[in-house]
Amino acid sequence: MDSGFKRWYDNDPILKEALELLKLQTDDNKSAAADFIISLQEQVAQDVIDRIYELTKEFEKKGNRWYDKDPVMIRAMEFLKAAPPKTQRIAALKLLLAMENNTMDSLEKEDNE
Repeated sequence: MDSGFKRWYDNDPILKEALELLKLQTDDNKSAAADFIISLQEQVAQDVIDRIYELTKEFEKKGNRWYDKDPVMIRAMEFLKAAPPKTQRIAALKLLLAMENNTMDSLEKEDNE
């Protein structure tokens, strides 16, 4: 039975698949993905960035989400959440390709527009 509760990324099937697969990756691959996602901060307003750093402190090791145990991953997920939908989709596609090709360490921190 659907409780109606949806995670912020459930509305985009590409983004949902990328994050579900990312959850299953090795710590090294998660770290590479987090670095890539954090590079998106250029597309997020400064006040949002400040709030993301506050949330990192608030949730680190306290939350129930799969990424709440790692402060860098918390930051990465919050940046991705705050990014424009087009940027989310592009990042998700790049993550999916990197996971499929086992090339997470080669994710480029480039302009995602």
